[in-house]
Amino acid sequence: MRVWDMSLLQDNPSTTRAPRESIHAYVYSEANRQQMGQRFRRLQRKLTIGLIIGFLLPNALLAAYFHHQLTHSLKNSAILKLATLADNQKNALDLYLQARVSNLSTLLPDPSLSQAPSQDGLAAGLKRLNALHEDFTGLGLLDAGGTVRAYAGPVPEQGKTLGLAPWLGALFDGSRSYCIGDIHTEEGEVQQGIVAVRRTLDGRNDILFASLNPDRLAEVLANPAPDDTVHRSLLHDQSASGSSKEAEVRERMTDDEPVLSARIRLAEAPWLLELSQPLPVAMAEMYHARRVLLWSLIAITLLFSLLITFTISKLMQDARRMADRGSRLQEMLVHASKLASIGELAAGVAHEINNPLAIIMAESGVIRDMFTPEFELDHSREALEKELAVIDKAATRAKGITRRLQEMAKARVPQSEPCDLNAQVSNTLARLRKVELKTKRNLDIQLDLDPDLPAVLAEAEPIRQVIGNLLLNAADAIGEERGVIAISTGMEDRMLAIHIADTGRGIPPENLERIFHPFFTTKGGAYGTGLGLSIAASIVKYLGGVIKVSSIVGKGSTFTVLLPNNFTCPINPQEAA
Repeated sequence: MRVWDMSLLQDNPSTTRAPRESIHAYVYSEANRQQMGQRFRRLQRKLTIGLIIGFLLPNALLAAYFHHQLTHSLKNSAILKLATLADNQKNALDLYLQARVSNLSTLLPDPSLSQAPSQDGLAAGLKRLNALHEDFTGLGLLDAGGTVRAYAGPVPEQGKTLGLAPWLGALFDGSRSYCIGDIHTEEGEVQQGIVAVRRTLDGRNDILFASLNPDRLAEVLANPAPDDTVHRSLLHDQSASGSSKEAEVRERMTDDEPVLSARIRLAEAPWLLELSQPLPVAMAEMYHARRVLLWSLIAITLLFSLLITFTISKLMQDARRMADRGSRLQEMLVHASKLASIGELAAGVAHEINNPLAIIMAESGVIRDMFTPEFELDHSREALEKELAVIDKAATRAKGITRRLQEMAKARVPQSEPCDLNAQVSNTLARLRKVELKTKRNLDIQLDLDPDLPAVLAEAEPIRQVIGNLLLNAADAIGEERGVIAISTGMEDRMLAIHIADTGRGIPPENLERIFHPFFTTKGGAYGTGLGLSIAASIVKYLGGVIKVSSIVGKGSTFTVLLPNNFTCPINPQEAA
């Protein structure tokens, strides 16, 4: 069995294998050009947006990953830098304090510093210390009770009890030979350092101490690698037991400003060395790298977006130009096919009209001969009426051909009104049973109409003409033998379908490609004009539908008409009839 989709009878009769989507023959026009331009613009927008997003998304993820890694790396670098600076600063302070302890220890064997030294003796001792290193501002002596027995220098005052200072405890209990303490504020910031050593004279212990110059201590604190952005301070921390191996670096808020702070304990004194730096300053390299990365990403994104947009625009222009050229070529081909169709139609019309005209001319010659005595022909009334009947029959045939051609032309103007296909099938069948099929007692016509079939926007009369032509074609295919014509309606491929199947002789495969051509018929010139199926296909075509045929020789044929589902409102059967 071969199935032929006639796609609404293409204007070129030789084209019979067009796909179902080709419902209308393409005619190039300004409207089509605008529609094509809109389709290309939509395609260009979709491609541009899709490619830009496809480019931006992975690059944005990659940039976010590298930004995270760079931020982490630079932050660790800033932390390591501050921790290294704190460690170097701590080592410098420990060495400085050890040197001052050594300087003070040189006065231990001095006989002038007895257990009751004079003010002048202490002043002379202070002078000798500053001769070694000008880092001392005062020199004093504490007894075993922690009372200042003598002091040369501005602070502390003589008689001031320092025995309660926790940093002196190790000297009083004899566990250490020296210690380093301080004078600090209530907030714990060290204002002045004090170096103390234990000595034993005549079996009695006392403590020799010296005050360190705060300015010199600040100078040591500022070295090495002075940096104005790093704030350095010494904090008293009696809980510190020995130095810490590594600096502790953390972020904290100071005066509503985030700072990076590093703390480390000194080995020689109960002090905490604190270095702090504003976070924006410490992370300046990171912020700079972030800006460079961000602007680079923006620049690359803009560059590639422009490149993608330009490339797609150029490709779309080329594609549109090619499509426009193809459309114009198709217009030329359609025009050529129309000319060929017109030529074939004209030849068919001439052939079909010439046959009855030849009959008329022949019969008129016979009538003349009947009145010529030489031929001795019967020219009675009965003989004349017989010849005139032949002329009438030929004239009627010619008239039928012209009428069908007019109907074919009128069918090309579709109307838009709701039409019930079931009602049109029933009405057409009822009309044919009264006239054309009245004598066809051998036909068994079966109906299977879908009651839920929606209406179609079309004029009722052309649809009845399509149904009538297909039914008459099915009846002719069955002939005088008993047969069945099955008519059914329903939905197929989201279109409204009318199926008309018969159990006739079928259509040979070589004729399937030609049955919708004008003037093609297998019934013989006296019984058919070959315009019925052509008119039906033309009507279906201009209603926006498809007509198909499938056939098996000796078993029958099935014609299927598919019309667009373009009307969804419920209809009144009485109005549709």
